[in-house]
Amino acid sequence: MGEVASFKQRIDLLVDELTEASYRYYVLSTPTLSDAEYDRKYRELEKLEAEHPDLVRPDSPTKRVGSTPLSAFTTVTHRVPMLSLNNAMNEVEIGEFDDQVRRFLEKEHGRRDEVEYTIEHKFDGVAITLAYRNGEFVQGATRGDGYEGEDVTLNLRTIKAIPLKLRSAQAIPYIEVRGEVLFLSAPFEAFNEERVASGEEPFANPRNAASGSLRQLDPAITAKRPLTFFAYGIGDVEGLTIPESHYECMKFVASLGFPISPSLRKVSGVSGVLAAYRDAGVARMSLPFEVDGVVVKVNSLPLQALLGFRQRSPRWAVACKFPPVEENTMLLDIVIQVGRTGALTPVAVLEPVRVGGVVVARATLHNEDEVRRKGLKIGDRVIVRRQGDVIPAVVANIPGLRDGTEREFIFPQCCPECEGPVARPEGEKVARCTNPRCPSKISQRLIHYSCRDAADIEGLGEKMVELLIEHRLVADISAIFELTQAQLEALPRMGETSSKNLIAAIEKSKKIALNKFIFALGIRHVGERTALLLARHAKTLDKFLSLTEAELLQIHEVGEETAKAVEAYLGNDAERAMIARLRQQGVNVLPLEDVQASTLTGKTFVLTGTFATLSRKEAEAKVLALSGKVSGSVSKNTSYVVAGADPGSKLDKAKELGVTVLSEEEFLKICG
Repeated sequence: MGEVASFKQRIDLLVDELTEASYRYYVLSTPTLSDAEYDRKYRELEKLEAEHPDLVRPDSPTKRVGSTPLSAFTTVTHRVPMLSLNNAMNEVEIGEFDDQVRRFLEKEHGRRDEVEYTIEHKFDGVAITLAYRNGEFVQGATRGDGYEGEDVTLNLRTIKAIPLKLRSAQAIPYIEVRGEVLFLSAPFEAFNEERVASGEEPFANPRNAASGSLRQLDPAITAKRPLTFFAYGIGDVEGLTIPESHYECMKFVASLGFPISPSLRKVSGVSGVLAAYRDAGVARMSLPFEVDGVVVKVNSLPLQALLGFRQRSPRWAVACKFPPVEENTMLLDIVIQVGRTGALTPVAVLEPVRVGGVVVARATLHNEDEVRRKGLKIGDRVIVRRQGDVIPAVVANIPGLRDGTEREFIFPQCCPECEGPVARPEGEKVARCTNPRCPSKISQRLIHYSCRDAADIEGLGEKMVELLIEHRLVADISAIFELTQAQLEALPRMGETSSKNLIAAIEKSKKIALNKFIFALGIRHVGERTALLLARHAKTLDKFLSLTEAELLQIHEVGEETAKAVEAYLGNDAERAMIARLRQQGVNVLPLEDVQASTLTGKTFVLTGTFATLSRKEAEAKVLALSGKVSGSVSKNTSYVVAGADPGSKLDKAKELGVTVLSEEEFLKICG
C-alpha cells in the first residue's frame, strides 16, 4: 500500500509540475523548465501511468493526446447563445455606435452620460466555448450557428493553452469560458512550410487552418498543430458570483489559468475608444497573431443587461474593423467558375502576393459588368485588398504601368464546362449556363447538398464528388442514394473502410429536418435563415411544395425576388421529380418541430424574479433562440414581463404601464 501511495505522490507531483510549466510557457510566456527537462518529466509520467493506469488523473498532460478517433461530431446546444457582433468599419461608425448606446441609455434613464468601455483584440480565429464542472474541463464546442455547435472536446484537450483544470482556490460548480482558437503567425508559417515540404497543400490563412484543425475526427492530428487560445468572456455560470464589469470578469478568467487579450484596457467615452483603436491599428503588424480589429464592449455588466440584444447581436458591443490592407500584384488571367445555379463568375488569377499576413492568389470579380467597370485587362498591375481582412478583392488596375502587352477579357458566350448555352436575363447582372446536365452545376449542387449546414454527409466533399461525376456514377442529388459500396470500392483510392463509411454517412443523412432540406436544395436566394423561415411557415414538406408566390410574400422577411425564385423552383418539373425520387429512396424530411419560433420575432421580454424550472440565462436563451429580444428594464415598448418568485419593482412598473405579465408556466407555453 505504501508503494502505491509513493507512486501516486510522484504522479501527482509530475502532473502539477508539468501543468504549472505549461501555464507559464503558454499563458504567461515566462518558461520555468527547459524543453529537455519538460520532456524528461513528461516521459517519466507516461511510464508511471502505463504501469499504474488506475492512478491516471483526468487532468494529466498525457490526456491531451491519443484519444480514440471519432466517427462524427455530436451537436451541443449552447446554454447561452453565442451571438455575433455588428461591425464598425471606420471611425464615423464607431462614433455612431457610442451615440446609439448613449441614446438608448438616455431613453431608459433620462441621462446621456459618458460610457466606460473595454478594448480587446479581435482575433482572427474560431470561436469556442469551454465548460468546466467542479474545476474540471468537461466539454468544448464550436460557435456553430450561435445556438448549436459541434462537440470538439477531444480536440480542444490537445491545446496546451486551455487548462484541463482551473487554477482556483474557490469551488466553482460550473462555468463556461468563451474565446478564440487560433494559430500564432510564426508557428503557422512553419506549419505551412512543413505541409509544402511533405507534398500537401498549404492553408490559405491561419483562420481556415484553425477551423480545419478543430474539425479533425482524430484528435492526434489536432495535437500536432500549434494551436493556441485566448479567452474573451464568460457564458453560463452556476454557484458563482462574478464581478459586475467585463474588465474584472476577464481578470478573473485570467486568474483561472486562461490567456486573455494582451490589449485589454478600460477607456472613457468615444474619444478613449478612438485613441485605443488608432493605437491598435499602428501596433497590429508587430503582433504575434492575426487580428482584424478591436472589440469594444460596454464595461458595466448591469448596463449590458439594460442595453440587451438585437435579433442576432448585442447592443453593448461592436467589432471595430481595421482599414483594409492593400498590395499591388499582376493579374495573370481571368477564368470562369460555374456555380450550382449555373452562374458564371469571373475569377482573377493573381501572381501570389502577401496581403495583411495572408498569401492571395485568386479573387472573385463577381460578374462581367464588374470587370468592365474596373477596366481590367489580363496582364494589368492591380491593387488587391482584403475586404474586412478576410475576402480578397481586386480594387482597381494601375493604368500607368501598362506596357501594351495587356489583353482584353472576353466573356464567354457558352459555358466553359459543358459548352451549353449561356443566358443573362434582362435586369440581371449574372449570366448563367442553362444546360441542366452541366457537370459543374451538378458538382456544385452535390457539394452544397452534402455540406455540414445542409444534409451533412461526411466524406462527400469536393474531391469525392468530382470522382463520382468523372466515373458517371451521379447525375443529380437523388443519385447519391443509389450508390453501392461495390461501386465506391471500384474507384481510385477508395478502399473497403472508406467506402463503407461513406455509405453509412449517406444512410444517416436520410433523416433531415425540413429547414436543412430546403437549404440543401440550393434554391436561388434561399440561405439558411430564409430556409428556416420557409420551414417554420410550411411545417411539412408537402405544404412547402404547394407554396405560391402570393403566400410566400406573406412570410416575414421574404421579399419579392426570393418569392419568385422559390415559386420558379417549385414549378420546375425536373426538380419536383428529383424530390419525389429522394422520398422514394427513403429520404425522410422531418417536420420542423419549432413551429412557434416565429411568433417571438420583434417581441421584447423582461425577466424578473426567480424561476422554478430554469435559470435566468436559460430563459434568456429561449427568447433569443426564438428570435425575440431581452431587455433589462420595463418600458412602453416591452411586450411581456415574465415574473418568477420575488419579482421586485419591475413587476410594479409592468402593471403601471399595462404590460402583459406572464407566469413561468405561461412563458414556457409561449416558447413551445
